[in-house]
Amino acid sequence: MTRIPVSAPGLSRLIAAAAAMLLLAGCQAETPAGNSARPVAVFTVEASRLSDAVQLTGDIQAQKDVDAAFRIAGKMTERPVNVGDTVKAGQVLARLDSATEQNALQAAKAALTAARGEVATARNTFDRQQHLMNQGFTTRPRFDQARQALETAQSRLEDAEARSDAARDRLGFTELVADAPGVVTARGAEPGEVIQPGRMIVRLARGDGRDAVFEVPAAMLRAGNTTTTVDVSLAGDPAVTAVGRIREVAPEADPVTRTFRVRVGLDNPPEAMRLGATIIGTVALASNVITAIPALALTSDRGAPAVWVIDPASSTVALRPVDVLRFDTDRVILAQGLEPGDVIVAAGVQALFPGQRVRPLAPRKLATQTTTRNAEGGPLPGGTRG
Repeated sequence: MTRIPVSAPGLSRLIAAAAAMLLLAGCQAETPAGNSARPVAVFTVEASRLSDAVQLTGDIQAQKDVDAAFRIAGKMTERPVNVGDTVKAGQVLARLDSATEQNALQAAKAALTAARGEVATARNTFDRQQHLMNQGFTTRPRFDQARQALETAQSRLEDAEARSDAARDRLGFTELVADAPGVVTARGAEPGEVIQPGRMIVRLARGDGRDAVFEVPAAMLRAGNTTTTVDVSLAGDPAVTAVGRIREVAPEADPVTRTFRVRVGLDNPPEAMRLGATIIGTVALASNVITAIPALALTSDRGAPAVWVIDPASSTVALRPVDVLRFDTDRVILAQGLEPGDVIVAAGVQALFPGQRVRPLAPRKLATQTTTRNAEGGPLPGGTRG
């Protein structure tokens, strides 16, 4: 065998290369793929309810609007109140020219006095005839005639009393009086006009209650899961708040906006919530039972959404397809695919493969959230999640 001489530098390079190969082979033998358990964050699936807060814009209105009107016709001479005035019960709102009614009342009083005199005369005549009849000094026809005259006089007296009362009432109808405290919101006639019965003179927003009025989309009513309690705040000053309860829902939609008017009765509203003020109403909605998982837990399998589910017996993972109901900022709402109690990988899903052994870390908790949305269903600008 022929020996090839090797220089000292060449021998050193060969020894270094052999050592590197042996070290690499040793590393590959120590870490075969798939034998080590990968630490992963996990999440335990729980059934919960998704709570949403829908906000609606509305205004403050009186619970009762009353159109004050005269019962009789006449010429209006005075209207001492105007739009925006606060009135008390019994305060005069307007007056008609009462000359005709005063004359009618005087005539009715005179007729009443005459009727009372006729009754007094007829009663004296009847008493005398009755006394004579008992003694046998008068005839039956004269006695019957006196009794008939008394009855006629009494009927005329009753008629005169009724006419007098009617004339007094008509005189009182020349003054339009508020039957309850309130605020004048509109006027329908001016002094000097000839008014017909029933014509609106002023409109009063009665002060015995205030409503928050909203136009609600039909989809929100169809859901059927609105609560009866509504939180109301002023649009210009959110610190001014009140609580109300739904007391009336319009039976049909507005022909133009196709929305339904909902009236919310306010409990002890603050003075700052004046009539016509713009308000924001927050309504809590509750969905059916849903499953919420962290957003980082969602992956895909052949283009379809899926999650890695951990087998508790073997500590291995497997892909399971899921149906996504909706996406939130940091969580995903699932319609189906997972059951309460399933343990899934909550983070690092891109580095896993089917059958890989994992080592679960501390379970991750997902906080219940409330999404504030507008009436159309989208998130509100500046809406809160908590």
